[in-house]
Amino acid sequence: MEIDDLITPASVIANMRVSNKRQALQELARRAATLIKGDERQIFEVLWERERLGSTGIGMGTAVPHGKLPRLERLCGVFARLDKPIDFEAIDDQPVDLIFVLLAPEGAGADHLKALARVSRLFRDRVVCDKLRGTDRAEALYALLTDHATSHAA
Repeated sequence: MEIDDLITPASVIANMRVSNKRQALQELARRAATLIKGDERQIFEVLWERERLGSTGIGMGTAVPHGKLPRLERLCGVFARLDKPIDFEAIDDQPVDLIFVLLAPEGAGADHLKALARVSRLFRDRVVCDKLRGTDRAEALYALLTDHATSHAA
């Protein structure tokens, strides 16, 4: 599974302005709802409930909020580069500025885990993260996220 299986250019937010985790998840749920023609409130509630179990801030300024939705037909993602880092209660206590939301169908057990692992590997690559932080254009962010040569180096 590759990142371009999860996102499209329309799934990338280049300079999202939010001041806290709740606001970030609300904005990301809004974008996801538009993309999948889903219920924004339901998406937010799934993401928020997962955060209540423990932060999805995985370190180095990155977070991967995720959840499963009924009636969703395939895995999908939304990526946001924040204009300034926010507290996400990440495992390393560092603020977060790169967020990749992953939504999966209810029955997507192994595929959901593979996609989470793929995004996590991408975010563990400091070079990729530095490049993502170095641009504020959605097209460039999408290209960096979906560049197979770069993403396999992770």
